[in-house]
Amino acid sequence: MRKVFFSFKYKDDVSRAMVVRNSWVTQGKEAAGFIDEASFEKVKRQGDIAIQRWIDSQLKGTSVTVVLVGQRTCNSRWVKYEIEKSIAIGNGLLGIDISKINDFQGNTSERCGQIPKGYSFYLWNKDDGYSNMGDWIEKAAKQAGR
Repeated sequence: MRKVFFSFKYKDDVSRAMVVRNSWVTQGKEAAGFIDEASFEKVKRQGDIAIQRWIDSQLKGTSVTVVLVGQRTCNSRWVKYEIEKSIAIGNGLLGIDISKINDFQGNTSERCGQIPKGYSFYLWNKDDGYSNMGDWIEKAAKQAGR
């Protein structure tokens, strides 16, 4: 079974990220990189090293990192760290635009770019992420030799 790490800007995109995660998990797959807000705040209070350790532990055993791109993802230093660390450990990598998924209030947003640059990038709604994400992940894994 393939274990996938999902990278996203927590505060801005957690509701949209949950849509993507839930579609993956309901298909019997394993997801990493999700933490509830209270747990994240606890880790955050322990400082940058604690956050890096948490990310590193979540990446263990994963073969692909999916960067969920929303309105402020490009400005997140932790998403940048997750991308760099994923590349360093040889994970497959891809980006998915989640900005047009409705949040809890029914709103959509704009996206900040198409990170990660040089890797496949998809639009969740337009490219039918629910049906196609598994294929996107497999393609990224094969490109990375995983």
